[in-house]
Amino acid sequence: MIQLSSAGKRFGPKLLFDNLDWMIGAKERVGLVGANGTGKSTLLKVLGGLESLDYGQLMVMKGLTAGYLPQDGLTLSGRTVFNECMSVFDSVRDIEREMEEITHRMPELDPKSFEYAQVADRFHHLDSEFRARDGYTIEAQVGTVLSGLGFPKEDWYRKTEEFSGGWLMRIALVKLLLEKPNLLLLDEPTNHLDLEARNWLEQYLQSYPNAFVLISHDRYFLDVTINRIAEIWNKSVTFYPGNYEKYLQQKVERLAQLVAAHSNQRDRIERLEAFISRFRYQATKAKQVQSRIKELDKIERIEIPREEKTIHFTFPQPKPSGRIVAEFQNVSKSYGAKHVFGGVNFILERGERVALVGINGAGKSTLIKLLAGAEPLTSGEYKLGHNAEPDYFAQDQYKELDGTARMIDDIRTVAARSTETELRSLLGCFLFSEDDVFKQIGVLSGGERNRYALARMLLRPSNFLLLDEPTNHLDMRAKDVLLESLQEFNGTVVFVSHDRYFIDKLATKVFEIGGGEVRVYPGNYEEYKWRKEAEASGIYLAATAERAQPVETRAAAKQKRLNPMKMKHLQDRATELEQRIASLEHEISQGELALSDYRSPEDSLRTANLLEQRRAEMTKVMAEWEQISGQIEAKA
Repeated sequence: MIQLSSAGKRFGPKLLFDNLDWMIGAKERVGLVGANGTGKSTLLKVLGGLESLDYGQLMVMKGLTAGYLPQDGLTLSGRTVFNECMSVFDSVRDIEREMEEITHRMPELDPKSFEYAQVADRFHHLDSEFRARDGYTIEAQVGTVLSGLGFPKEDWYRKTEEFSGGWLMRIALVKLLLEKPNLLLLDEPTNHLDLEARNWLEQYLQSYPNAFVLISHDRYFLDVTINRIAEIWNKSVTFYPGNYEKYLQQKVERLAQLVAAHSNQRDRIERLEAFISRFRYQATKAKQVQSRIKELDKIERIEIPREEKTIHFTFPQPKPSGRIVAEFQNVSKSYGAKHVFGGVNFILERGERVALVGINGAGKSTLIKLLAGAEPLTSGEYKLGHNAEPDYFAQDQYKELDGTARMIDDIRTVAARSTETELRSLLGCFLFSEDDVFKQIGVLSGGERNRYALARMLLRPSNFLLLDEPTNHLDMRAKDVLLESLQEFNGTVVFVSHDRYFIDKLATKVFEIGGGEVRVYPGNYEEYKWRKEAEASGIYLAATAERAQPVETRAAAKQKRLNPMKMKHLQDRATELEQRIASLEHEISQGELALSDYRSPEDSLRTANLLEQRRAEMTKVMAEWEQISGQIEAKA
């Protein structure tokens, strides 16, 4: 479909990639990865015909359509959101208009005339093409994708110029998905999406009928959407089959092989050089010396690129708070006539890491601001626990920084005991390298200043961190540093993030905000999704979620106790279910392992079907176990 041959590209004097051979087939699903500055976005633009190669060839199949989504910088105006998206189907609507004209014209013609036959034939041709291009469903298609990417119906008829840059990028993504180009090129498509929109996009891409290449710093998104990795590394592009998780494993193996090959080559070169040096001036060895000189010249040197070191920075631990860190009692919040949520009751305990989820505008940032004391309650009571010290990281945290200070000087004021090497390593993790650390904070972009503000906060954390989208503007390496530091943090964290992997690894509890209430779910995001799917299927999971009620109400409910015989029956059943869960976990693990060891299509299909059955059974067994465990806990 599209092919690069011996392709090379420079950015100024810097070589990005060289001697690239790559053929992209009709159903490719490729994740393009590599460190910042290696040329990922440039390569994506080359594939889209927006950048030229410095050498080599780009061959494109006749009739190929490519659609490119940049990271930012789009502007739209003059039309409503719905009409802007409908513009994708202008050619289809032209067909519809011509069909309407013919419909009005035909009654005026003699059915027996030659002209009538011509017009009827034209109508038949247009109708066939209209149906082939799904012309009767274009409004429904637009509505489906707009809803999937988070546009409420009342926003469909607002002018595009009323929306922020992030929402304009969503509109551009909607248009690309509706166009269905042969090759979809997406540069950080999840940057401006909340979790619900990301989940929808994941499912959409899994069933996308054509090829796509995408860049993303979201591991989970890559894992579930792509089946091949193209990594720009060491000025070349290397391909790995499988998703991102498999790529990481294969990369370790490949690097070990490269190091071994480099060592063997180095030994061979040293032997050749030693022979040449020893016998260069002996006439009897002249032929052998010349032979070895030629061999030495032909050797293509294996380079071991400088690998970015994994940074493990020990962040200081705060003084401990009391067991109860914060408590909401019947809290409500409104902005004038707009009701955000009401009747909210919950307790945050020391060491909890709570993820706030919900669609954009549901009230996630509002709840964090209430906990931080940056917004007043409309009603209810907020109690801060003993020794609890909230520290709030806002999406525009950079506004609090001294713009005249240099980064390295400013960060030293909060980490006086750290060496300059340690501080520069930390700043390097957050994408500030070499001379960047000497820049004044005021010259940084908003995203750069937010990255710096986050690194600064981690050097002197309070015991109650409130983080509003801390993963924005971070690459995978920086996210790993942040994730590791928060996992080791012994205080309490409430955070908003749209990175599924980050939430899964960090959260111990999920607060779902929406519909004017806050619902509390135990576990990480994966468990939250599991419970939500069970609820949607009509399965009741006791203690799965609660719209936090006043403490007295929950205490009163516990007074209704079961008789001992019934309790014994429930406990025995819970034990049986736990044993079955353990067995199913083992079978699922073995099935996943078997799938990774490819033998034949038949074996893979058989294993995949069995795995699906076991997962379905696991969902049912877990649902029953949750229900019974909840009854035991509630009635104990």
